[in-house]
Amino acid sequence: MNLPITKPASSHFGSKQFGWGERTYIMGIVNVTPDSFSGDGLGANPEAALEQARRFVKEGADILDIGGESTRPNCPPVSTEEELGRVIPAIRLIVRNLDIPISIDTYRREVAEEALKAGACIVNDVWSLQKDPSLFELAAKSRAGWVITSNQREHPVEDIMKAVTCELKSTALKLLELGVPAQNIIIDPGVGFGKTLEQNLEIVRRLSELKTLNLPVLLGTSRKSLIGQVLDTPPNERLEGTAATVALGIGGGVDIVRVHDVARMRRVCQMSDAVIRGKIWK
Repeated sequence: MNLPITKPASSHFGSKQFGWGERTYIMGIVNVTPDSFSGDGLGANPEAALEQARRFVKEGADILDIGGESTRPNCPPVSTEEELGRVIPAIRLIVRNLDIPISIDTYRREVAEEALKAGACIVNDVWSLQKDPSLFELAAKSRAGWVITSNQREHPVEDIMKAVTCELKSTALKLLELGVPAQNIIIDPGVGFGKTLEQNLEIVRRLSELKTLNLPVLLGTSRKSLIGQVLDTPPNERLEGTAATVALGIGGGVDIVRVHDVARMRRVCQMSDAVIRGKIWK
């Protein structure tokens, strides 16, 4: 299942360099939505987004992921105009005040394009560029980073790791064929996106198998339903479960973790990296 590339040693997003394998990087979640599943939605409030962004930078975030539409199951979609009205003012304000790479969490071409113009440098698409295939055209002409996510919401499967690996490989190959450099591609197995509880747990258990794709891996388990199902806890009481999946993910070789609780998960990353990578960092 290997891609015809070697894993990039590093990538540049914005003004920052990411050395893959050196340590685990932290993506802080900034939801400018009124209806986030995790209860942390800020609404269309750029000042609140900047305040949270400042705190996340102080706590050690390496990337900020800005989202203007909830991705929880069965959530009604918002219009493109509404999504733009939520995310673009927040991105512009954060970019003017902070030096940190910004990721836009969207599956729409227009939103991605406007976000990149506003200062974002990564597009995080939970539909792996399938909902709006014109994103491939944008990827070919931009210098942005791309997070591609395996999503089974419309096509449930039985062999989850085979499906995840095949989907990620297929999308990555198409991006590579369009001239997108390997160092601009990040893969995400899509925990919570169309998987059963057993499949989500299997993905976390078998993350090391994604190493065959030779691309940086992002893991997003923070406060998700698999933790609530196992521990019988609401989203605001899933810190320990998130910490366990983050530590296990680092053991499985992930490079980036996408989290709500930056300060605490940073400590989990530091300790896990000390044990697993033999790297002590501050």
